[in-house]
Amino acid sequence: MLKEFATSLRPALVMTGLFAGLLGLAYPAAITAVAQVAMPQQANGSLIVERGKVVGSHLIGQQFAAPGYFHGRPSAAGNGYDAAASSGSNLGPASQALHDRVRDALKSTPSSPGSLVPPDLVTTSASGLDPHVSPEAAFLQVSRIAKARGLPEARVRSLVQDHVEGPLLGLLGEPRVNVLELNIALDAMAASGANGPT
Repeated sequence: MLKEFATSLRPALVMTGLFAGLLGLAYPAAITAVAQVAMPQQANGSLIVERGKVVGSHLIGQQFAAPGYFHGRPSAAGNGYDAAASSGSNLGPASQALHDRVRDALKSTPSSPGSLVPPDLVTTSASGLDPHVSPEAAFLQVSRIAKARGLPEARVRSLVQDHVEGPLLGLLGEPRVNVLELNIALDAMAASGANGPT
């Protein structure tokens, strides 16, 4: 009985070791090498580098609270945009906590009387790390940013329009604006003094 067990155990251990090495080491190493050669930017996290310093990622949102910056959508990830606590709030439509949070967000969102506030400015995304807002959400913030920075609204509006990304392949998804990329472009425009038309 013991001899039969030992005879059965040896091939099982060999196969486990073989597939652990093949699928746990060799395959991931090969895929990583191919990704580093074929798509190094994406393979390394789609990082955004400004003046030799990493300032963020194209894929992960950041908290912007100053009036002179475009704000992203609210985040339920940790204390906000915490990649270690990525998640949505999981609050349902009947939740009082959700109702209170949306009401508070509406109070702090500038809008003209009777205008509709885009939902993404008052609701969180499923991951809590969404780096995009809708074009409508970005355009709604133009007046506040132009006033805070002393820039013509037309120039800030044009900057937003330049950063609207269309659906993937013209079919998948909705038009969107990457908030971090837009704020970087806003800083660059302000630093260059390119106020443009009023």
